[in-house]
Amino acid sequence: MYTDRVIEHFRSPHNMGKLADYSAIGKVGNIACGDVMWLYIRVEQNSDGNDVIADISWETFGCTAAIATSSMVSDLAKGRTLEEAIHLTNQDVANELGGLPPIKMHCSALAADALNEAIYSYLAEQGKAIPEALQQRHERIAKSVAALEKRYEAFADKTGA
Repeated sequence: MYTDRVIEHFRSPHNMGKLADYSAIGKVGNIACGDVMWLYIRVEQNSDGNDVIADISWETFGCTAAIATSSMVSDLAKGRTLEEAIHLTNQDVANELGGLPPIKMHCSALAADALNEAIYSYLAEQGKAIPEALQQRHERIAKSVAALEKRYEAFADKTGA
């Protein structure tokens, strides 16, 4: 079902945990499966003056594929400029893992979305220009997160949590 690369990233995930000195965070979740990803980035400027993801980490509550894709997206994004990282896709993540079962491709989408949300948050907080494609992704992701929060709120109301 899973490739050796997926299993490797699940068993020994890279960049896992909360980054202490992060610049921004991307929070995403999937209402259907319950996976939740928080991705932290620390941004610094390189010698050319470009914003670069100097460090990255994540916390994911989810299945094998969710853990593996979080690990892989962190590897792919680390050291890239924000402009380069914005263009990483869920297919890039899945390809680097040697593929994912079709039913698990949503995990690679969550990982790419978490990265995009972290970049969006950083640019917004810094008052920097946000590319139109990133703005559109943020609006789509924000709707999904709102639905997840609403479901959680309803659950909390019923259980007293």
